[in-house]
Amino acid sequence: MQVHEIQSLELPELAPYRTMRRQWEQREQGIFVAEGEKVVRRLLESEFTVFSLLLPAKWLREYELLLRSRPEEIHAYVAEKKILEKLTGFSMYQGVLALGKIPPSPNLETILHTSARPRLFAAIDGLSNAENIGVLVRNCAAFGVQALLVSGNCGSPFLRRAVRSSMGAIFSLPVLEGIDLARTLPDLRARGLRCIAAHPRSDKRTLPQADFATDCCLVFGSEGSGISPEIVAACDQAVAIPMVCGVDSLNVGCAAAVFFYEAHRQRCAR
Repeated sequence: MQVHEIQSLELPELAPYRTMRRQWEQREQGIFVAEGEKVVRRLLESEFTVFSLLLPAKWLREYELLLRSRPEEIHAYVAEKKILEKLTGFSMYQGVLALGKIPPSPNLETILHTSARPRLFAAIDGLSNAENIGVLVRNCAAFGVQALLVSGNCGSPFLRRAVRSSMGAIFSLPVLEGIDLARTLPDLRARGLRCIAAHPRSDKRTLPQADFATDCCLVFGSEGSGISPEIVAACDQAVAIPMVCGVDSLNVGCAAAVFFYEAHRQRCAR
């Protein structure tokens, strides 16, 4: 670990922290920013590569043991919180940030080979809101989802806001980004996984009637239009959450939690 007291906000090494609002640029560079004390701690506890920290001195002392246990050399840039906020351009509750490296995406064969049965995967189609993606990732971790398949028309789970909303759960969930779901879902079905679309307008089956106890992949759609007709057609069935009249859908993060809980409940009952 190398500690640097910030003397200039224009240091080249601080560029990722100056450009935090340009999240897609950072995603294209294969890096991400972790924000908040708990998220940074979970990053340091993970196997992800960490390049640097940006934080007040008091937090550096909190992380000292974790930093000394890391295999790589990490640069810690230290300054008062008000200086850090001037650098980043916005107010921060704790003033704790870290820069990490996005790991290579595993391939589907590896995921299938290493996943215990009954397998439980999740897939997203057209989901663009970073906070919603992060919440869904956190729900995946909470209920034992083994992998998340992200279609090419989605936002990235490694955008700063998604990482923050996941509370660091993204560091323990295998993610396959840029997936062509129209081709991947039939492949999963051929391998014995039932693909179930979370569809609020399903008139055939509701959540209590569905079987989640065997290998399956649960598919969720965008905030506005839901799952595209092409992806619904690629699934084995569409399932809706039963709700009272007047409410036709839930936020995707809430809907995912309900589906994952039901899958977890059924699996624990067997």
